[in-house]
Amino acid sequence: MENLEVERILAGAMRTNCYIVSDKVTKEALIIDPADEADKIKNHLLQGKKRPIAILLTHGHFDHIKAAEELKKEYDIKIYCMEEERKVLENPEYNLSSLFGTGFRVSADSFLKDGEQMQIGPFFITTIHTPGHTVGSACYYVTDADKTKGILMSGDTLFHESVGRTDFPTGSASSLVRSVKEKLFCLDDSTPVYPGHDNFTTIGYEKQNNSCVGGEMGL
Repeated sequence: MENLEVERILAGAMRTNCYIVSDKVTKEALIIDPADEADKIKNHLLQGKKRPIAILLTHGHFDHIKAAEELKKEYDIKIYCMEEERKVLENPEYNLSSLFGTGFRVSADSFLKDGEQMQIGPFFITTIHTPGHTVGSACYYVTDADKTKGILMSGDTLFHESVGRTDFPTGSASSLVRSVKEKLFCLDDSTPVYPGHDNFTTIGYEKQNNSCVGGEMGL
């Protein structure tokens, strides 16, 4: 993953982490969870001379998707999301936009399956379905051409010493804990984790310190 660069943009009222994952050589970039403030994201890309080639959504909550449609049109790129998340993206009550202002919907161009592997430009991406925060929450394991070590974009599934809320529509606490233990904690301990809010972490650190899913599990 030596060619990967990860930059964080704090966007929107919820201070959501929007990430720009770029290739240091080609300057091609993935936009992960374009939360809000499309102009702020565009300016960041322009200043870094980055060329977006796709938008990946970890889930459909309003604070992770509000700028998606505008950026899609600006760069003529596709929006990707887990197939189980369609009803959250397209329902203002489920995506919570109707509760926090004017309701809106987002339409993805490509819906992904659990375990689906794809190459977008120089990026090799594995989709990991992690239901719990929402029914179609997903994490993305991203590597460059060497495919040896990657990074995890965890959305609101796994946080630094915490996990996402499960009291919103389609959420499930038991599903979330199961997702983290069975699908994320099997990754290498050194895997960097970039969550939807707050600070960065690693898989190994969370296995030992995340009391929400049982710290010091020894997995």
